[in-house]
Formats: sequence, structure tokens, C-alpha cells
Amino acid sequence: MKQTTEAEEKEIADALERGDIELEKPSRKLLSDLKRASENTFKKDRRINVRLSSHDLLGIQRKALKKGLPYQALISGLIHQYVEGELLEKT
Repeated sequence: MKQTTEAEEKEIADALERGDIELEKPSRKLLSDLKRASENTFKKDRRINVRLSSHDLLGIQRKALKKGLPYQALISGLIHQYVEGELLEKT
């Protein structure tokens, strides 16, 4: 999927404000599919224990606070992004 640049996003936002384009209302099927996908993605059905250094835990808590998230949600989200290939390893 191609990344949208800031200039492209601004162009789209401006076109929406001018009324040049309109958003399409999603179909019931699409909404149902999205709901099912989100439930499957965010279903938390397993618990694990992980030992972290105090330094790392404090860093995670600070970053989570800046994002307005519970630190456990940040950790879970990072693990999910890694598993899905959305986080890249430095080589």
C-alpha cells in the first residue's frame, strides 16, 4: 500500500472542504467485516509475564503517557505490529 504524503493529504482535505469530493457511506457488509476483523485483532485471550529492566519499563511508561495509552496497550500494540511485519528490524 502506497504511503500518502502530507501534500496529498492536504490536497484531499482541501477538496473535501471545498465540496469537490464527498465521502461515501460504507456499506453494511463493509462495516460488519471491519467489526469482525477488529474483534479478532484486538481480542486478548492469552496472558504472559515478561521481565523488563526498570529502565525499559520506565521508558515504555513515559512513551505510553505521551500517547495517552496504558503502557500494557502500548506493549501489546508493538508486539502486534512486529508480528504483522509492520515494524522493521534494523540490520
